[in-house]
Amino acid sequence: MSATVLTSTENMPYADWLEYRKQGIGGSDASVVCGISRYKSPVELWMEKTNQIPCQEAGEAAYWGTQLEAMVRTEFSKRTRVEVKRVLQLLQSAEHPFMLANLDGVCEHPDFGTCVFEAKTASAYKAGEWDDTIPDEYMLQIQHYMAVTGYQGAYIAVLIGGNTFRWRFVARDEGLIASLIELEADFWNHVKDGTPPPLDGSNAAARFLSEQFPNSTPQSQIVLPDTAAELLRQYEDACERLEDITQQKQQAENLLKQMMGENEIGKLENHIVTWKSIAQERLDSKTLKAEHPALYRKYTNRTSYRRFSVRKSA
Repeated sequence: MSATVLTSTENMPYADWLEYRKQGIGGSDASVVCGISRYKSPVELWMEKTNQIPCQEAGEAAYWGTQLEAMVRTEFSKRTRVEVKRVLQLLQSAEHPFMLANLDGVCEHPDFGTCVFEAKTASAYKAGEWDDTIPDEYMLQIQHYMAVTGYQGAYIAVLIGGNTFRWRFVARDEGLIASLIELEADFWNHVKDGTPPPLDGSNAAARFLSEQFPNSTPQSQIVLPDTAAELLRQYEDACERLEDITQQKQQAENLLKQMMGENEIGKLENHIVTWKSIAQERLDSKTLKAEHPALYRKYTNRTSYRRFSVRKSA
């Protein structure tokens, strides 16, 4: 497998780069497509690729990761004596054009030839995720890059907590790459034909349904398919568990409040509990409506939404 150059990224505005990424699946999208991302769901990614929601702007962590990339690259070369060459291009798989790669760099390995280089930064709280391994989402990312480029290996270097540096070499995994290609091809088919991937429990999935079906037809009814029976059991079981957990949480909160009394802050080991007095001003809409009905109507916005509920029939 080999890659072609989709476009140069040198001096490319960030907004333009986001638009190019919509033309395929990038390395950071791989974990989302596989359903293991901690930050985004497949439905949300599908909505981005189909222009239904804007692409997420880079957060603070991603911003500093980009700013520190050059330092990580320099430190890697300093420690390993392996030169890293930057790649200011967005690459596209020749065999699977929906697979894109925006590499941090490439370097040479004595046995594996040209390899991917990937630079990362991580919070000190995530140091354990780098013990003798690398996080799953980054493994998928570099295997995705190897799938696009055809390279046989990848170096990944990480600066953890601003004061711990680690690097590893990862060989190409043909089995994992085959699975990635299959999953990404299936996802991209959903993008091309405009049908969403299977829905999950994310807020993005709920938002998609609200936008697709914003209004109900009064008094309209359907007979649900037999497959709904298992979903109803799942929903009712989850409601029962949620009620139990909510009660446990409320009991713990009540007992902690009793211990604190009039105190605003409570401390124990690495926990800080606060119970503060908050003053708020709220509009008395009932009185406003009664005494100034015209003014009330002028500044009242009518909104609508669909309420979901499940109950036992008689």
